[in-house]
Amino acid sequence: MSKEKAIATPNRTREILAKFHFSFKKSLGQNFLIDVNILENIVKYAGIDEHCGVIEIGPGIGALTEQLAKKADRVLAFEIDQRLIPVLKETLKDYPNVTVRNEDILKADIRKILLEYFRKDQPVKVVANLPYYITTPILMKLLMDQLPITDITVMIQKEVALRMSAQPGTKDYGSLSIAVQYFTIPKIVMNVPKTVFMPQPNVDSAVLHLDMRDEPPVEVKNERYFFDLVQACFAQRRKTIMNNLSRHFHTRLSKEGIADILSSAKIEPNRRGESLTMAEFARLANHFYDRIGES
Repeated sequence: MSKEKAIATPNRTREILAKFHFSFKKSLGQNFLIDVNILENIVKYAGIDEHCGVIEIGPGIGALTEQLAKKADRVLAFEIDQRLIPVLKETLKDYPNVTVRNEDILKADIRKILLEYFRKDQPVKVVANLPYYITTPILMKLLMDQLPITDITVMIQKEVALRMSAQPGTKDYGSLSIAVQYFTIPKIVMNVPKTVFMPQPNVDSAVLHLDMRDEPPVEVKNERYFFDLVQACFAQRRKTIMNNLSRHFHTRLSKEGIADILSSAKIEPNRRGESLTMAEFARLANHFYDRIGES
């Protein structure tokens, strides 16, 4: 297919929308890409080739799906909006290697579907233009479920991409940075202006590539406990970890007890959450877990 006939052009997108009398739903965060070059770059950064299986989330009218289908062995797309199913049936009719499921990715048993749809030895990647309002829940589900995928390449709000890839000591660094970096190695590979979407969003986007880690970079005794403690330390960013942890543990530990655990973990109580590395958070969580467990 030539670029002129690609789905991701302003004219073709308008034609498809008019033909199916489609109206955008704000509640679903629908913004369709109308720039083929950007889509081709996403596919390139995702490292898609003829051996790959791809999971796409929110295909819309199939602009990215089409570019993925040209390179990948097979593509499995999850679309929550039932109105788009007949649209996708038509726009992707030339690509027999694409399957569209009208299903909410947050409710899907992705592991089971992966085993059914892709070959056992096939590398599977996730590629998506994610709706801003639900980016974090979707990515955290993919990571926490520890699926057999090699990497994730997503177009998301630039501000969120910066937070996910942030390093300690920066204003963007927080509990989301640690959660994402515990499971993956993130890298922003491309910035995307808001002008290449229809309708145009209020903010710019970025493409974030997440390489799945074989093992987390730190050893924690209880993952859920670790993530809870990290969130507690960032509950009020301007407060010290002593203040935040005092609020978090107020029914279980005295301030003296918290100070004692901080001392044993060799963490100064007047530090703020953004100054701690993941290794320090892991050490702190393990000390708290050893002392009081999940009580």
